[in-house]
Order: sequence, then structure tokens, then C-alpha cells
Amino acid sequence: MKPTQLMIRYGELSTKGKNINFFIDRLGRNVKNALEGSYPNVEISWFRDRMYVELNDEPSDEVVERLQDIFGIQTISPVLQVEKTLEAAKEGAIEIVRPFVEEAKSFKINTKRADHDFEYDTMELNRSLGSAVATTFPNFDVKMKDPDLTVRTEVRADGIYLSVETIQAAGGLPVGTAGKGMLMLSGGIDSPVAGYLSMKRGIDVEAVHFASPPYTSPKALQKAKDLTAKLARYSGQVPFIEVPFTEIQEQIKKNIPEGYIMTVTRRMMLRLTDLIREQRGGLAIMNGESLGQVASQTLESMLAINEVTATPILRPLVAMDKTEIVEIAQKIDTYELSILPFEDCCTIFTPPRPKTKPNLEKVIEYEKALDVEGLIEQAMAGLKIENIGPDSIQNQVDEELFEGLL
Repeated sequence: MKPTQLMIRYGELSTKGKNINFFIDRLGRNVKNALEGSYPNVEISWFRDRMYVELNDEPSDEVVERLQDIFGIQTISPVLQVEKTLEAAKEGAIEIVRPFVEEAKSFKINTKRADHDFEYDTMELNRSLGSAVATTFPNFDVKMKDPDLTVRTEVRADGIYLSVETIQAAGGLPVGTAGKGMLMLSGGIDSPVAGYLSMKRGIDVEAVHFASPPYTSPKALQKAKDLTAKLARYSGQVPFIEVPFTEIQEQIKKNIPEGYIMTVTRRMMLRLTDLIREQRGGLAIMNGESLGQVASQTLESMLAINEVTATPILRPLVAMDKTEIVEIAQKIDTYELSILPFEDCCTIFTPPRPKTKPNLEKVIEYEKALDVEGLIEQAMAGLKIENIGPDSIQNQVDEELFEGLL
């Protein structure tokens, strides 16, 4: 017998009090969006305490794997529904534990009755189902305390439901419940991790990427889109906003003292991201900065760069070291893409000795050599926007390995 439905538990959402329906409704829509294209037969219903996915013969393993990436889901249990008879419950209990008997050594039955009119009480069901399992699998011991496997049985009005697995999912808050934010996405390790952590706290992320052809290549642009596709697993789709940045970088290199090139470049990026945020109804800007990691991420640099906006700048990685960031990048499968050797606009024109403690007054004075408003207007006129889904990725890692063999 295969699982007939999945039971979803909410975790953190259960603490939301009077606002819980808002969070659960958004989670329900996110689950529906994640499944309806690939698994059209599923039916989804949600309540204050649980969500249920009726599989209708869709493959349970695949649906579980897809749901594990949905923020707001704490755990998932595949469930087998059988007729409301003792014999059907016995057969169901035997079949649901069968895949686990080689690894597990002990079990117990844990029954709840939502339908109190059922002819057998909880203790009778526990004894009958336990006896059936133990008789079928003689080496499978009954153990009431800390068993390897617990068969959870629930008697409802429309049938008896059995489950044994509790599969961990992403946790966090449903994407979209905390509003929209613009992620400054480079091609490096840090910014995709910042996007992932922002999504986990419910932010609907849009990716802003600065491209400077011919200094940055089409492969660098595709790499950023592929990283966006990795993030789209957690929300269904992520808008990818390409900002033309060549003219701005050329003017900065021509007119700004070498030590301040990095600071002025970041200020121009932030100005553009803030305008995009305003146009698209965002509430915050996120980036992958980690305090002290590079010259632009000292407190003095952050102060000088942030001066161009009053918009909240969220830095999910600010207190993490590189090892911690890499571990998350590997977990979310962005690391191998991030280390592909395609330069982005954050690395071109980088001076050998950037100022780690830039003077804000000097920065403002140096920027007078630029037509800031004209350059910003030109870049905004050239924005390119596309929606990227989780299936949009091109396997550049394999391409690179293949090219290396030629």
C-alpha cells in the first residue's frame, strides 16, 4: 500500500495567535503553486493545526522532496488512509511498517480517536494492531518507551489514518508573509545565501544583478540567473532584474581616486537598487555582507555606502564567518555554481588597496565629478526583467567540466 496523503505540520506558524490564518493561507497558496504544475492531481486543504495533501496516485516521495523546500513547513508525514474497520487497520499497519523492519528493531502503536463512536477504544486498537505487526514480523519487538518506530493511528469520521515517518522540512515563515525585498545578487558565495535566509524569514525576494559587458561575460550573467533558479526552489519564481552598469563603472574608474573606486561603485549600486525597490513596491534591500570580510564590509565602509538611502539594509550574514556561509551554500546547492570562475562587476576594476575606512566628506566631494543623476537615469532605462523558476537552471558546472577536458 502506498501513502494516500501527506500531513503537514506548521512549526513556528502555530505561535502567530490572531494572525495565524494569514500565515497559513499564504503557506497554502505557496504549496499549491509549488505542486500544481508538476503534480496536477493533488488536492490541498489547510486548517489551523494541520495541512493535508491528498496525493491521488501522485508519487509521494517526489511530492515530499518538493515540499521540503517550502518555508513555513516544519515536518511532513506520509499517511495511509484505510477503511474504518479493524481488519483494514491491521493490514494498513503491517504494510506501513514493512519498509522499515530491516533497520528498526522495535515499535509501538499510538492511537487517537477523533471519532469516539468507533466500536474499538484506544487501548483495544493499540493491542490489536500491535499484535498484528508483531505476528507478521517476529523479530520486531514491542517497546513502549523510546521505540525505533512509532505507528501513529488516528480514527476519523471518514477512515483510519496511519503514519510512521516524520520528515523534517525547511521551517521558517512562508515566503511573502514579511513583504518584498530586493536582493543585491552577485555571482559569489555570499549573496545567494543571504537570499535563502531572507526567504526563510518570509521575504518575497527579487534579485538585482549588475552586468558590465564586455568586462563581464554572458557566462557570468547566466551564472547569476542559475543561482536565482536555485533560490526559486523556495518560492516558485524569482524576478531577475539585470541592471546595465558598464558606463557607470567606466566613469567611476576615469574620475574617482583609486582608493575610493569601490566605495563609489557600491553607492551607485545601492542608489539603483533603491530606485528599483521603490518602483516595484519593495520594503527593504538585502545583501551578502559579512562584517569585516572585505574592505567594503567594515563599519566605516557600510556607513559611507549606506548614506545614499534611508531604506532598511538587511544583512543576514553580518555575524557569520566564511566557513558558516559556505556550509549553508553547500546545503542549498549554490556553492558549486558560485565558485565558477566568471568575473562579475564587483571584481572588475577592483583597486589593489581600497579604502577600508573611507571618509564620507571625501566620497561626496569625489562624486561631484560624476553625472550621478544622468548615469542613474540611463541605467534605469536599460533594465531587463525576467521571471526565473526552479527549472530554469543551465548546468554550467557540467559544461565547465566538459570544457576542461577539451
